[in-house]
Amino acid sequence: MQTEQVMEGKQISSWMTLLLAAACGLIVANLYYAQTLVGPISAATGLSSAAAGLIVTFTQIGYVIGLLFIVPLSDIIENRRLAVLALIVVVCALLTATFAPGALLFLGASLFIGLGAVVAQILVPYATYLTSEAQRGRVVGNVMSGLLLGIMLARPVASFITSLWGWHAVFALSAIIVALLALLLSRVLPERKPSPEMNYGQLIVSLGVLLKQTPVLRRRAIYQACLFGAFSLFWTTVPLRLSDHFGLSQQGIALFALAGVGGAVAAPIAGRLADRGWTRLLTGLAMIIAALSFSLAYLVHGDSNVALGLLVLAAITLDMAVSGNLVLGQRAIYTLGGKARGRLNGLFMSIFFVGGAVGSSLGSWSYAHGGWSLTSLLGIALPILALLYFFTEKRA
Repeated sequence: MQTEQVMEGKQISSWMTLLLAAACGLIVANLYYAQTLVGPISAATGLSSAAAGLIVTFTQIGYVIGLLFIVPLSDIIENRRLAVLALIVVVCALLTATFAPGALLFLGASLFIGLGAVVAQILVPYATYLTSEAQRGRVVGNVMSGLLLGIMLARPVASFITSLWGWHAVFALSAIIVALLALLLSRVLPERKPSPEMNYGQLIVSLGVLLKQTPVLRRRAIYQACLFGAFSLFWTTVPLRLSDHFGLSQQGIALFALAGVGGAVAAPIAGRLADRGWTRLLTGLAMIIAALSFSLAYLVHGDSNVALGLLVLAAITLDMAVSGNLVLGQRAIYTLGGKARGRLNGLFMSIFFVGGAVGSSLGSWSYAHGGWSLTSLLGIALPILALLYFFTEKRA
């Protein structure tokens, strides 16, 4: 049996890094399939346009619950077994969403999709136990690039599949893929059994202590919450903008979302530069780029190809800012301590996913009541808030 102590600091193999990156991408994509399908799903399930954002919000709420109450278990329970059990929950929830006859059951399934998808945040810190401190940023960046590709490819893939076979097929196909992935991981992942120093109740109570005593965690989580809120705001509303204003079909929306995949290149670059000590500079730069991206989106008027091209550019740069800052934040908190890494990651992700849930809800509300202009202004405000908070950070 490979214990935590034996595994910590070893050199991770390239194929294991690739497997973990692919697994994280396939798992976390389930949080985002519905993002470009808000229109057809809300029409099929009877949700109003103002309430359509709940489709994404409920998934993110489930994810936050899982981050707080399931991810910390990775500090006391054998990680491979925990990951496989969580994937079984995802498969069941995806099948329920496929055949849900109405909004209530679909939203309930969305909650459990988010709850089980937290296995991606068990696998990311798991990868750090397989590598040394000097290479941790690179490994986290590589695994996170797979996760971010899953996030960004989820939208165009969902739109393409929907244009061919309808939105139900998206969830059915994903259920099959996740089931096969669970089988593969159960066979090939090395066992990692932590040496627990507390029971589950103490573990959950310790979350509050960790949050209170770890200023780096609080600061990095708030930074990312603001940026991820802007990210969710954009991708919840831009499909509606593309459909209403530019007249794009689901395939057109898919091509637009595919352009955002270019933002994933920022993850491995940010990880490598963070290993060289550039974290502070890159953090401020990410916030500025995010604010400028929404400023560009705000200035886009008309329905010309030039206007659409500028909106594509805004999507790419926004995704780069958010993905780069995510890797910077995760690398920073992974250096804080090995035994609490699962809890630290759970707290970090849950806080910024609350920002994402708020962004999704604000997006559907702002677009329904103030159109694209109000939505863009809110998108500018969120990274500006992060930047103002960043200016209060003391230099190391």
